[in-house]
Formats: sequence, C-alpha cells, structure tokens
Amino acid sequence: MEVNIGVIGYGYWGPNLVRNFSETAGFQVVAISDLDEQRLSVAKTRYPAIEVTTDFKTLLSDPNIDTVAIATPVSTHFDLALNALKAGKHVFIEKPLTETAEQAEQLIAEAEKRNLVLHVDHTFIYTGAVRKIRELVDKGDLGELYYYDSVRVNLGLFQSDVSVLWDLAVHDLSIMDYIFPLAPTAVSATGSSHVEGRPANIAFLSLFFENNAIAHLHVNWLAPVKVRRTLIGGSRKMVVYDDLEPSEKIKIYDKGITLNGNKEKLYKALIDYRAGDMWAPRLEISEALRVEAQQFMRCIVEGEKSPSDGKAGMRVVRILEAATRSLNERGQPVELN
Repeated sequence: MEVNIGVIGYGYWGPNLVRNFSETAGFQVVAISDLDEQRLSVAKTRYPAIEVTTDFKTLLSDPNIDTVAIATPVSTHFDLALNALKAGKHVFIEKPLTETAEQAEQLIAEAEKRNLVLHVDHTFIYTGAVRKIRELVDKGDLGELYYYDSVRVNLGLFQSDVSVLWDLAVHDLSIMDYIFPLAPTAVSATGSSHVEGRPANIAFLSLFFENNAIAHLHVNWLAPVKVRRTLIGGSRKMVVYDDLEPSEKIKIYDKGITLNGNKEKLYKALIDYRAGDMWAPRLEISEALRVEAQQFMRCIVEGEKSPSDGKAGMRVVRILEAATRSLNERGQPVELN
C-alpha cells in the first residue's frame, strides 16, 4: 500500500520531514506547501517531481493525498490539523501538538470520530538511546525511579511566539511521558526574558510525582555552549544520557545507596554506598525521524497505536500550560489533574 503525503511548512523542520518520508517505504511525498516562495523554489529544485504551492488548502482538497505532515508555528497547529482531519487526512504534526489542552482534546475527538491517525512528532522517543532507557525501566533494571535531572541549553534559536519551555522543555517532557510509569501531580516553573517583548529565554521547571520522584529541567537559549545531558536515578541503577556524545550516549552506573537497619526508625538506619561497574549498551543508530516515519506508516496501514499519539501530545501540552501559569506567578506550584 502506498500512502500519499503532503507537507505543510518547509522552514526549519519541513525539509527533514520531506527527506525522511521520501526515503521511507510506502510513503510518496506528492506536495509541499509554504508561504515563502523562495523555500518552495529550493524544494522544487531538490524534488522536481513534487508539486509545490503557497496555498495549503490545495493539499487538503486533493483527494489523492491521504496524509498531511504539519511543520509550522504552534499557533497555526490547531486550525491546520482540524481542517486536515475534517478533510479525511491522517495527521503527522510537529511538537507541541497545540497551544492549549482544550484544542488538543478537540483534535483527538475529531481523529477518533473519523478513525484517523493523529501522530505528534515527539522525535526523541524514537531515538535508540531513549528506547533503550524505556527498555531498562520496563525490565525493572533501574528499580524505583527517583529523579530525572536534565540540562538542555544552547545559544539561540530565539522564538518570537513561544517561550523556551515550549521549545526545549517539550523534548524532556515527551521523554518523561514515554519512560516514566507515573504521571506528574504538580509543576513549578521560574524563568526570565532578557530580550524585551519576547517570551522567557531561560527557565527552570520542577515536576512532582506521587511516589516522591522528582524531575528538574533547565532550559536556556542564552548559554555559551550546547548541552544535552540528563541524569536518571533509580533505586538499583543510574543512567547518564548525553545526546551530544557521538557513540556512548547512554552510560549505566551500578551505583546507589542501601539502608541498613530498622527502616521504621530511619535515624538509626545506616546508609551504605554502592559503587559497581559502569557500562554503555549498544544502541540502534537509525535516524530517529526515519524510525518515526516507519512507526507512522504502521499506524496508518496496520492500525498500530502510536507511542506519541494525540493523547501523549495532550499530556505534554497540559504540563506546559501549567508550567506557564507557574512561571507567570514566579514559581507558584500548579496542581495537575
């Protein structure tokens, strides 16, 4: 079965979508839409057989197009996706899914009503590294999860329509949604903007869980270096995940603590420190977006459930909404339903 796909948006991420869908068995990219004619000219030069247009409605009205991929600013996501679903198209949409959880709920309902796939581009959960961490968690190798501590910083790319939370923190939130067995119960965020008239460019986000697990995310557009490093601590083992490492992106440490004595009287308990081996597991090296495109194909053709479906996208948006409220109230915790 061949699935014809049209791509709306050929800016920063759109070219990656076109390339990967073009090279994924079963997909045929037949049209690209963008408001910038210069971008379309570049696309036409690279892919002469693909139709280009400045009017996205051309893609939605084309009965030969089964699916649309949306890579546009988040403020346009809801209207584009809703119109695509109403036109009977499956939707692959860049993160974050929408500006509000209410909008996400509407898209989920529309997709379910029409038996269409709504897939959110949470790219990192399709990397070999994150899938390996999920495997370790599912097998119980890490034990009870204690914390998720991440630094995701770089110089730029400043966004005019969303804060650094919606641009960078969304990656870690999607990873946590994928690997953590429990959902957060509350969120607290602080941050600041150093460019007048622009949203926050640095933020610190904390998430709290019922089992005393905690997550802390540091995101920043104004850092002198690029850092993508995450620590995940469990009762049995701990993980260091560095996405910028060329080979050993994950290192697993057999380190931790053990309480000896009467656990009901912790002041009498002794803490022993465990320091075992470290090893770096072998990871799949396939490009994450290619793996994701293959997953999207299985969702369409075989009815397989997407790990980053509309509901996963909505959970992330709900946290981002709460984090934004907390940030505006200088860190006041916001409960999550």
